[in-house]
Amino acid sequence: MKTKLFRCICLLLTIWMAFGSSPYALAANGPKNVILLIGDGMGLGQMEIASLFEHGKEGRLFLQTLPNTALVKTYSANNNVTDSAAGGTAIAIGKKTNNGMIGMTKDGKNSPSILDVFKANGNKTGIVSTNSVTDATPASFTASVKDRWADQEEIARQQLENNIDVVMGGGSMYFGKNRELIKKYKAQGYTFVTSKNELASANGDKLLGLFASKHLSFKQDRKELKSTEPTLTEMAGKTIEALVNGNKGFFAVIEGARIDHAAHSTDITSIWKETIEFDEAVKYCVEWAQKRQDTLVIVAADHETMGISVTEPMDIKALKNIQITPELMAQKLTKDANTKDYSTESIMRVFQKYANVKLTNEELVHFKESIKKKDGSIYPEQKVGREIGRIIASHYHAGILDSTTQQLSHTTGGHTGNMIALFAYGKGAEKFHGVIDNTDISKIIANMKGYDFGN
Repeated sequence: MKTKLFRCICLLLTIWMAFGSSPYALAANGPKNVILLIGDGMGLGQMEIASLFEHGKEGRLFLQTLPNTALVKTYSANNNVTDSAAGGTAIAIGKKTNNGMIGMTKDGKNSPSILDVFKANGNKTGIVSTNSVTDATPASFTASVKDRWADQEEIARQQLENNIDVVMGGGSMYFGKNRELIKKYKAQGYTFVTSKNELASANGDKLLGLFASKHLSFKQDRKELKSTEPTLTEMAGKTIEALVNGNKGFFAVIEGARIDHAAHSTDITSIWKETIEFDEAVKYCVEWAQKRQDTLVIVAADHETMGISVTEPMDIKALKNIQITPELMAQKLTKDANTKDYSTESIMRVFQKYANVKLTNEELVHFKESIKKKDGSIYPEQKVGREIGRIIASHYHAGILDSTTQQLSHTTGGHTGNMIALFAYGKGAEKFHGVIDNTDISKIIANMKGYDFGN
């Protein structure tokens, strides 16, 4: 009898040693709710800039105080460096895919996301982004398409079909020529809102919030633009309010998307402000979870953008005093009536007024050349804004990828293969530790819930 008991104990110990400490071990009682916050393009450099600018060299972001941490590898199936589509998809479906593909494997097969699995098991679901809701990160959890750029309207259609309870962000231009999809959302019982005030007064557990035709405004520009858009924290709060009434729980993806956009433009000031806005949303979600014992909050990124770093000569004071983003500066340039080029006077004025940068003649000539296509026409304002940001960053000694490397980054426009940091709080947070792959994140979540994820 004792021998049999001893053998049973040994067997149980063997099983515990093999699986009990593994992040994939099934939990008897996983978290009821999971909130996944993704800072698009948010690497260690972006976080350090935000922390340094906001709190000083001895301070920390709120997200950096969370008790459980891991480093995450981010490569895609066909590249050492992932784009947001492949990066978001790896997190969402637990499998690698090629850059540009959304919600499917590298061989083009649709694959359910962790959000789909939660939905299939009776949970409520939501997506929030400061970008278009059809952009790479939210789309990775809610749709399957081969080309992230060509299939935006198809993504919006699939999101409606998948019955996501809360959809919030920008991208109204992708909801049909005559707002057909918005009408269908309303017909299915969704409350539709388009402004900060409408969101605040919205009731109900099914919400569609579209606050911009494409992405939402940078925090840096809201005052200048007299924006009526909600903050990321306000969207997160209303999302939780709408989802928490479900009997089984919820899964929410909340993206601070414009950290990545700021980094692509080497806009150090907006990297600071967008990361702080993201950190405020993290704080809101964690403080909400602290009042309960049933919620897991995960904070991660899909990739790092532009190799951002704090350098010794960086002029922090000057960068903090920049008034608007390079993107908005580009919109304030005026063209010469005769040449159709931006006038020298307007270029000099915009740099001086908004960034306190007095261009040298050499910088002026280089800028004019860099914003022209081979046929002599001017690039779109987004590209012009990136060149403005590059000059400002160089002038104030910020650490960034050089322009040649960025131009050669054909599928990512300047992403890097650097590992990103993951932070976790709440029920099951201890499962995240060490160096993991981005495909592990959803697998760990599914296993904690005891859900079949097909991996």
